[in-house]
Amino acid sequence: MTKTAETQDVEMEVDATAETLADEKKNQDLAAVQEIREQIRQIEKSVASKESRFILRVLRNLPNTRRKLNGVVFRNLAQSIYPVGADREAALSLSPELEKDATELPDVAKKQVATKAPIAEVDAYYYLLLLVKLIDASDLKRAGTCADALMSKISIQNRRTLDLIGAKSYFYYSRVAELNNALEGIRAFLHARLRTATLRNDFEGQAVLLNCLLRNYLHYALYDQADKLVKKSVYPESASNNEWARFLYYLGRIKAAKLEYSDAHKHLVQALRKSPQHAAIGFRQTVQKLIIVVELLLGNIPERVVFRQAGLRQSLGPYFQLTQAVRLGNLKRFGDVVSQFGPKFQMDHTFTLIIRLRHNVIKTAIRSIGLSYSRISPKDIAKRLMLDSAEDAEFIVSKAIRDGVIEATLDPAQNYMRSKESTDIYSTREPQLAFHERISFCLNLHNQSVKAMRYPPKSYGKDLESAEERREREQQDLELAKEMAEDDEDGF
Repeated sequence: MTKTAETQDVEMEVDATAETLADEKKNQDLAAVQEIREQIRQIEKSVASKESRFILRVLRNLPNTRRKLNGVVFRNLAQSIYPVGADREAALSLSPELEKDATELPDVAKKQVATKAPIAEVDAYYYLLLLVKLIDASDLKRAGTCADALMSKISIQNRRTLDLIGAKSYFYYSRVAELNNALEGIRAFLHARLRTATLRNDFEGQAVLLNCLLRNYLHYALYDQADKLVKKSVYPESASNNEWARFLYYLGRIKAAKLEYSDAHKHLVQALRKSPQHAAIGFRQTVQKLIIVVELLLGNIPERVVFRQAGLRQSLGPYFQLTQAVRLGNLKRFGDVVSQFGPKFQMDHTFTLIIRLRHNVIKTAIRSIGLSYSRISPKDIAKRLMLDSAEDAEFIVSKAIRDGVIEATLDPAQNYMRSKESTDIYSTREPQLAFHERISFCLNLHNQSVKAMRYPPKSYGKDLESAEERREREQQDLELAKEMAEDDEDGF
């Protein structure tokens, strides 16, 4: 009897725990539905007042909202957004499957059930949430169907209040195509939408579409087409910082591929500065890897503190070994690093640039030899660089002298290289150029900060009094003060 009673108590406790978890899940779903309904009200308020900041506030909260989405939430929202009919059925057919332990929410109250079709912005936002959830659930087939439906809804509209939601939708549409390995098929559509966005002065849409097209071209290593697109288009100044960071990263990759390393380094550093400092770790890792490779190609050695940053230390391990090989000018070690981490470099899209570093390794080795020896034979140089013959070393040294890598002279008759005395860098233009670069950066930062400030509308000054009105009011106040003082004197 005692064992039977204990078993019943355990079963009751398990049932109570399961009911508690189910209630908590139900409350979370209910809170998510109420939160999204409030966002929909904000979107309707933005459309009514023609103030885009309310929609912008809703889209900024999208990362938090996407964590709360599930099949139960979507089924409840569809009842309050779409009236009974084909639109609701289409929305429900794309909703994610219900989880095994999902608890249905109570039916929507009659006063909250939709009786008319939603406005275009709310319709697009619902499908945007649906698309994000399907991507998170890796349901790529239905995500592709949902993305096509969303694009068809946005393409037929010409409403400025739909621009921000449309821009976000283009990004996820391109993302679905990338996951389905169908980026080439959407290129013509993206170009058509870019033309439309440019004609309508949809700046946020322009920024997102340009980034999607650049990513599309770079995915297939079409650097010439990407470079032509950048040259023939104007990136909108009013784009958000995140879009600017993406654009500058793509621009840096294009410039690096076309051997314009100084411009590539400038764009990549700006992309890193514009990216979120405490989030988007993956983006910062990708940009930092490319910055390191470009700095090495420029002949600079990144500081050790770069490789010790929190969140970047592990991912930058192979690049730290690569930097050490370049710094020491050790060709054997460089070859070992490339062969060991070659697949990882290819995944990071830096392998092609790293192959170019072999010349920099040789230059670094020759520079260190030139600083260490006042005179040395090509045979000894070949031995130190692990080259096949002294003739190869002689050709490499002569090219280094011509490129200005080292200050030396080559004497074939005596069969040696003589190094010249090192010049004082402060007698050259190097300090002036360094200061010019820093001052230009500060001025650009100031100009961007001024442009990013929000100013009151022009109608704000209508309610303010003019200088003449202010003088007249002050004169009246002064006369009133004199009259009051005279009245006080009469009272005494």
